[in-house]
Amino acid sequence: MTIQNQDYIPETEGPRRTALYEVHESLGASFTDFGGWEMPLKYDNDVAEHKAVREAAGLFDLSHMGEIRIAGPEASALLDHALVSSFGKLAVGRAKYSVMANDRGGLVDDLITYRVADEEYLVVPNAANADAVLREFTVRGTDFEANVHEETAATSLIALQGPVAASVIAEVLDDLRLADGGTDLAGLKYYAAAPAVLGGIEVLLARTGYTGEDGFELYVPNESAPALWALLAEAGRDRGVVPAGLAARDSLRLEAGMPLYGHELGPELSPYTSGLGKMVDAALRNKEEFVGRDALEKAQSAAQDEGHRILVGLKGLSKRPARAGSVLVEGEGEDRREIGTVTSGIPSPTLGHPIAMAFVDSRNAETGTTIAVDIRGRTQDFEVVDLPFYRRSE
Repeated sequence: MTIQNQDYIPETEGPRRTALYEVHESLGASFTDFGGWEMPLKYDNDVAEHKAVREAAGLFDLSHMGEIRIAGPEASALLDHALVSSFGKLAVGRAKYSVMANDRGGLVDDLITYRVADEEYLVVPNAANADAVLREFTVRGTDFEANVHEETAATSLIALQGPVAASVIAEVLDDLRLADGGTDLAGLKYYAAAPAVLGGIEVLLARTGYTGEDGFELYVPNESAPALWALLAEAGRDRGVVPAGLAARDSLRLEAGMPLYGHELGPELSPYTSGLGKMVDAALRNKEEFVGRDALEKAQSAAQDEGHRILVGLKGLSKRPARAGSVLVEGEGEDRREIGTVTSGIPSPTLGHPIAMAFVDSRNAETGTTIAVDIRGRTQDFEVVDLPFYRRSE
């Protein structure tokens, strides 16, 4: 066994604070406990922050996310065993979205993995699941020649998301080292990452995000985070860049049709219910062995049942929004029955009408179907629509 856990930070009482906490405080942020971290919910108006990301760009502190580095001769094999997707053919400098399944076919977490070298990866789990993912890698990796190194406590993550994000990054970019030897920011494609220097600060610059816009996520040591935030804020000031909190991040990701763990994803939810069936299908075709495979084969079969629930988008046909937990119904009186549940819902700031994601019986999931949603005792009509709700113009 060559697995090593270094600098492991266990779950603690009370929320942790990021290296940017004092910056947010000085900006007048309202805070919330999210995933065990005290994070900015909004700075002034979350709808204005949302619109700024769609029209210019928003600056986010995402330092609550986990960072786990996996390195060694069998790093790829460990990831192939521990996660649903395959990683051996992932090119250096590229990223992949995947999930970690449990032995019941539910999900420990969804996460992004960057291949930063031939035998080295950076795995980024969600804040609330970072400790669980680290423990699972430790257990699942005992037979592999690879090291597992927890870096969450020492790492900050700043995101710049929106149409002007690339121009802001370009203004402060000193150096970029793409895997193919290039140095032009335009060569950093979506779901790719490379070492970079911005204003003298070394970062891992990734073209990834959770808003539906073009943008970047920047991994940096804690001690450099305040200076990096100030650099990006100043460079973006005249372009309309504003600090944005978790409230805007949630409404942006919902418009973009992106799932949120604890809502559309969870330990008792099948990936086939959560809209990730194609990812699992590919794994079952191409991989002989990975944790959760047997349970996911059964889930694949169950997904063919007529009563199976699947994730859909809903467009409100009135002004009243549905919130998470609202029940989808059909029929009247004694014939009325539940056919689904809303997982996330908001009045969309971009589209001007309510939107929601929901689990619904597959027989009721055809695009264009009108479904009644019980909102505090009164039903409102919603139309089943394709996801995502919003796509940026190229």
